[in-house]
Amino acid sequence: MTRKYIELRKQRDFSSLLSDTFAFIRIEFKPFMKAIFNISGPAMIVFLIAMAFYTYTAGDIFNFDIAGTSGANGFVNPALIIISAIAYAATAIVAYVFAGSAALHYIKSYIDNKGQVDLKEVKRNVYNTFWGFFGLSFLKGITIGFSILLCVLPVLYTMVPMTIVLCIYVFSEKHSAMEAYGESFSLVNEDFWTALGTILVFIIIFYILSMVFAVPAVIYTYIKMGIFSGEFDPANMNNIVDPVYILSLIHI
Repeated sequence: MTRKYIELRKQRDFSSLLSDTFAFIRIEFKPFMKAIFNISGPAMIVFLIAMAFYTYTAGDIFNFDIAGTSGANGFVNPALIIISAIAYAATAIVAYVFAGSAALHYIKSYIDNKGQVDLKEVKRNVYNTFWGFFGLSFLKGITIGFSILLCVLPVLYTMVPMTIVLCIYVFSEKHSAMEAYGESFSLVNEDFWTALGTILVFIIIFYILSMVFAVPAVIYTYIKMGIFSGEFDPANMNNIVDPVYILSLIHI
């Protein structure tokens, strides 16, 4: 059965924008998520391996035992911890880039082909724009981080163009990563409040993406509890929250 096509590339008021966004998610949810898992799946698997590697190498490094019961056997090679932490962070970034790029290219293919998404085209475009997407995401993070250091008002201003900068890069094929970065500020200066309203739409879309990263977070929780190593101790269940678990949830 042919799914209903929703015209996304048109002017609309905020209420129509919101209702069409929910309609798109309702109709395209299954193929949308399937495409994201299909494209970002290998990166997610590597991410899980790196997470497990970090878990076993770090051990109880975040378990502050004031009684000193860990003893000499609790020593962990610091170099190995650093390597595993770098691998964990790098694979998390790569998985995020693949998932975010797949989502935006899926929507672009949906618009260009009037509802008939070409998954091969989506996958090809994701790989072709990987480094541009990666660099722009890094630049986006630096911009927001620098704005936070300045104060609240700069953050409120920069978060609007930084929300749409990746979309400009994907949907405007003529733009390079740096051109998309500059164009995002130009568009926001022309109509700041309309751009601000679209943030809610992108929050909804990227919240859907968070489901992809929720799986590693849950698996990591069970690893931390020792299920895979046979070291499960119910008395330690109140210690499952640590920096790695928190970072695995903060991804968008």
